[in-house]
Amino acid sequence: MTAPLFVVGADLLADGGDTVRLDGSEGRHAADVQRIGPGESLLLADGAGTWARCTVLSAHRGALDLRIESRGTHPAPAVRHVLVQALAKGDRDLQAVESATELEVDEVVPWQADRSIVRWRGERGAKSRRRWEQQVLAAAKQARRTRVPEVAELVGRPALLERVAAADLALVLHEEADEPLTTALAGLPTPDRDAAAAGPEVLVVVGPEGGITPDELTALVSAGARPVRLGRAVLRTSTAGAAALALLNAAGRWR
Repeated sequence: MTAPLFVVGADLLADGGDTVRLDGSEGRHAADVQRIGPGESLLLADGAGTWARCTVLSAHRGALDLRIESRGTHPAPAVRHVLVQALAKGDRDLQAVESATELEVDEVVPWQADRSIVRWRGERGAKSRRRWEQQVLAAAKQARRTRVPEVAELVGRPALLERVAAADLALVLHEEADEPLTTALAGLPTPDRDAAAAGPEVLVVVGPEGGITPDELTALVSAGARPVRLGRAVLRTSTAGAAALALLNAAGRWR
């Protein structure tokens, strides 16, 4: 089994020292919950790609003293994958976000779709977004990801259309689309290896339980999105994005 991963502040890995102390919430979880002890290995990451493989020197209540054996940085992916996930009831949106994180999504964007039963307003909205962030962090750690995906601010239709227009490729999953997603992937953007700016962005839009309304679909297409279908079966909002990301990865970064 691979070593467990803990996400820490960037300053802990930036000083270049050979030993560090893992404390705080991650230290408590490692020492008191997982009961990791001397001689065992673990990974530290700052959530932005920098990592260190460590050996436990000593264990304390709520903290571990570690020796860094090796360190490095995983570069940002050449093509960014962004999931726009409509809010859904029954924590199905949380399930979608968790699976997307395991499937290497780089950013998740919560979307208040016309047919979303769940509504994010005021403190409830802030609390719900924090739950998404916690879900993403937990899934990133479970998947041993050194880069933790960003959870964007909630978007309505105007902000979503701006994201679609700015994307290099925007795909809307829709069961009535004529074009299969596998065909659309032939047009994946190619990163410019010489460019200093961020790489191209692929946006995947997933609607709520009731689906994307005809009016929303028309607006998304007008903004530059391409409606695509995954197959004959109509997937739940909790699984559609993960299926699309798996195909994206198979056509690109998993090669």
